[in-house]
Amino acid sequence: MTSSDDTRSGINRTLRENIETFTERRRHSAANASLSDRISRTVTRFAGSMRFVVIHAVLFALWIAINTGLIPIVPAFDKSLVVLAMIASVEAIFLSTFVLIAQNRMAAAADRRADLDLHIGLLSEAELTRLANLTGRIAQKLGVPLDDPEFHEVTRPVDPAVVLDELERREEEP
Repeated sequence: MTSSDDTRSGINRTLRENIETFTERRRHSAANASLSDRISRTVTRFAGSMRFVVIHAVLFALWIAINTGLIPIVPAFDKSLVVLAMIASVEAIFLSTFVLIAQNRMAAAADRRADLDLHIGLLSEAELTRLANLTGRIAQKLGVPLDDPEFHEVTRPVDPAVVLDELERREEEP
């Protein structure tokens, strides 16, 4: 893809490279997932599909129809439907476990993304503070007065610990 292609698509080179990096990282992570993670992902993906719903609706309808005598050519094998209830209960236990595993996996991925966002935000803050200081020095050299209080505020580094302390303090307020 050329830079003119990037301009037309609205994606610059850096953004495209970032997308490629994250896509490759996701592929690598999926390829190197443990067997249990791959099984869990496959089961969860299937259990969350319409195919799963249709298969279960058909199987349960047939089971009920056979065992209530609606299909007389097939002998009943679970007249009280207790076996069906037990199978559905055990399946629900396993499916809820797979859903919890998937949620744990998604929470871990969200935590990694939040950490990345935090680190990028802190890096951006530090870089912008340096740029503001550089701009201030240039303005001073050119004799441009800097009497804007907001400008002086952005030239001071932000201490993330102070921000976190303030956020925690405010969360504790009634």
